[in-house]
Amino acid sequence: MKVTFNEVQDVLENYKSAVYDTNVERFLAAYAPEMHIYDCWSSFESKGISPMKANVEEWFNGLRADGISLIVDFNDLAVEENLNLAFVYCAVTFAAHDIESGEKLRQITNRFTFGLRKENDSWLIIHQHSSLPIHVETGMGLFDSAKIPS
Repeated sequence: MKVTFNEVQDVLENYKSAVYDTNVERFLAAYAPEMHIYDCWSSFESKGISPMKANVEEWFNGLRADGISLIVDFNDLAVEENLNLAFVYCAVTFAAHDIESGEKLRQITNRFTFGLRKENDSWLIIHQHSSLPIHVETGMGLFDSAKIPS
């Protein structure tokens, strides 16, 4: 699927809508073929589009099987860009809703960094890193940013 992302914000909007629609091809259209991901889920690291596609298919199939729509919001967004490179830093909230009732079931917030490169006048994600804050005493990931000790 060939899509042109003229602005960095277009990549983020595509991410949100592709997740909501569970559209694997549209989701992957924002990633460079040689992309590299450090993730706090699944395999923890992914290089190249093929392993990423398998992870995204599993994720989206699970959402559909569970009758869940996932609403993505980018918070505390900072974008640094020049002509050919951009970095995005943000907190990403994934809110799961029951498709039939619309009831919000749960949500988590991850910290994300995206590295993007402009190729043929289109922005593509070449690196993505997601993480969770870790509670110092327990070593457990903190899924609710409201409960992060200050």
